[in-house]
Amino acid sequence: QVQLAESGGRLVQAGDSLRLSCVASGRSFGTSVMGWFRWTKGKEREFVSAIGRRGTDTYYADSAKGRFTISRDNAKNTVYLQMNSLKPEDTAVYYCAAALSASSSNLDTARTYDYWGQGTQVTVSS
Repeated sequence: QVQLAESGGRLVQAGDSLRLSCVASGRSFGTSVMGWFRWTKGKEREFVSAIGRRGTDTYYADSAKGRFTISRDNAKNTVYLQMNSLKPEDTAVYYCAAALSASSSNLDTARTYDYWGQGTQVTVSS
């Protein structure tokens, strides 16, 4: 069992930076692939980024490449999402998720993930 709690979301201006954190409880964090997704009303939940168990393999949606950086600290059971050059279209609820079993071919799919946090709201004003 893994419980996830996101934090760091807030109202920012376009061009600003923001770092989201996700703290996990439970023994499975170090063996889980961790992902970030985002959701905007009226849209499907969208993959943002994912990171492998050791933190050496990272994956990004095209919308996040070059602006967002995912990282993890297994000693702290925490995964981060550093977001730079934020745009109004980045406005969404951001969710942290943990997958007990995932491969590079399916980690951008929400149903791959077994546990989800409650989300944190990021609002980017123009």
